[in-house]
Amino acid sequence: MTATKHPTATDAPLSFECELADPPEKVWRALTEPELLAAWMMPNDIRPETGKRFAFAGPGSAIDCEVLDAEPGKLLRYSWRERPSAEDADHLPAFDSIVTFTLARTVSGGTHLSIVHDGFVPVAQPVLAVAGAGCGLSLDARKNATAANAPCMMLRAA
Repeated sequence: MTATKHPTATDAPLSFECELADPPEKVWRALTEPELLAAWMMPNDIRPETGKRFAFAGPGSAIDCEVLDAEPGKLLRYSWRERPSAEDADHLPAFDSIVTFTLARTVSGGTHLSIVHDGFVPVAQPVLAVAGAGCGLSLDARKNATAANAPCMMLRAA
């Protein structure tokens, strides 16, 4: 075994926060209803119940997940297990991580959304930043930092 094939996890999470005008109930639907989630991420069969397994149809291979915590309108946390495709298996390591969405109602009735993707292996970070869970930065029209595709696409889906 080499460090390249079996790297250790990192403590450097990818974190994004934004304020959305829509209420937590609508944002929750965008995170937990398969057809709405697929509109801004990938096809999936999510069921927002603790212990339920689901998968995203990733670009190269499926991404296996398990719901670790689900509090409707407040918290969704799931494991994220992406495996390289057969042709990439020799030079891309497997990695496991955790994705956490935290929703809080704002005083105006909107949602403060926090997205944290952490616990992944260091060599997987570039792949994750490009392909995983909309984890790149962009600015929306209101110049608020958001996770790429997440809030804007999520709200169109919901």
